[in-house]
Amino acid sequence: MTINELKGAKVGVCVSGGLDSKTVTRRLLDAGVDVLCFTADLAQPDEPNIAAVAERMAPCGAETVIVDLKAEMAAACFDVIMARAMYDGGYWNSTGIARAVTVRGLVAEMRRRGCAVLAHGATGRGNDQMRFERYTNVLAPDMRVYAPWRDPVLLREFPGRKQMADYLEKAGIPAFRTAGKRYSTDANLAGISYEAEDLESLSTPCTIVEPQMGVWPRNAPDRSEDVVIRFEQGKAAAINGRKLDPLACMREANRIAGRNGVGLKNALENRIIGTKSRGVYEAPGMELLGHALLQVYQAVMDRRAADLFASLSPLVARQVYDGRAFDPSTRAAMAAIRELAAPATGTVTLSLYKGHMHFASLGDCPGSIYNEADSSMEASAGLNPAAAQGYAEIQSVEAKALAKAGQIR
Repeated sequence: MTINELKGAKVGVCVSGGLDSKTVTRRLLDAGVDVLCFTADLAQPDEPNIAAVAERMAPCGAETVIVDLKAEMAAACFDVIMARAMYDGGYWNSTGIARAVTVRGLVAEMRRRGCAVLAHGATGRGNDQMRFERYTNVLAPDMRVYAPWRDPVLLREFPGRKQMADYLEKAGIPAFRTAGKRYSTDANLAGISYEAEDLESLSTPCTIVEPQMGVWPRNAPDRSEDVVIRFEQGKAAAINGRKLDPLACMREANRIAGRNGVGLKNALENRIIGTKSRGVYEAPGMELLGHALLQVYQAVMDRRAADLFASLSPLVARQVYDGRAFDPSTRAAMAAIRELAAPATGTVTLSLYKGHMHFASLGDCPGSIYNEADSSMEASAGLNPAAAQGYAEIQSVEAKALAKAGQIR
């Protein structure tokens, strides 16, 4: 779809208040398109005053609607943590899950306000173009999607940021030219992704990134900090004795883990479109809560439950990454994960030190199937060692049969 096909349609533009958003909004207005801008409040740490987005967009000439999705974002974070859904390089899918929350929230508001087209600012080289379009397709199949940075008309007019800035300045719109950007950022409650520019080179160390949610481990305090996290059925319910709702819990986890250098990872990931991408990912709260929950899972899951979980977790991670968070297979996997997480109630204490998280204790865990007496190497009232003789003999039947048949090499 090109800009020339949008006349007569009401277009909802997803905006961030940056150069790209301003350029697309103004260019659509200049083409006679009916434009309404939308931005999602995802408790993004790099935007402490979300109203500032509307203020930055105001000179472009279109109204900006801010949709409060903080609670929805926090709930999505908890689902991802419950599934321990980490993608290539073991990083938390902060951007992937945010797109699901964003499109679901914005599409509903756009439809309520009569928009027939959703316009997004994702480039034609990355994942987000696929996520925005697929989520729009499954949530509002009657709504068309316009991708300005795949539109040949706009690509000819704006081959780079200089042309965008020149265009805006001619229209009397502040462009805020920035020079020497070393990377781009994308933030939400779950974390921040850093990529592009200097980070595209594998000779560039990840430490060029200046964390916004915490610090690199080398800059963390020279003393450990204990944190106590209470889980109920696989969801964090309290931190350090304070009962918290999911949003408050994520914010507190971000603060505690961030100041201790937890949750920074470098990844060379496989994109949806088949290319590889290098990124640095900061997700302190997700890493803290996810690691703490793992301690409970290890206590309550038997071997087969753990094996099933280990197969479902990467499936959910891939689905979220691919823009398929609402698909039937994802819902089915999450339903199974919730069943496996049902006994995951307990209180975990971790000791944080310069990016490391050390187990301190697990208590008040009624679903635990760990029995000290059974696992003790000393004499105890637990498992009778002599009882294992029969099991060993049964196992030997198959082992000897394989050996005699020449199947062991």
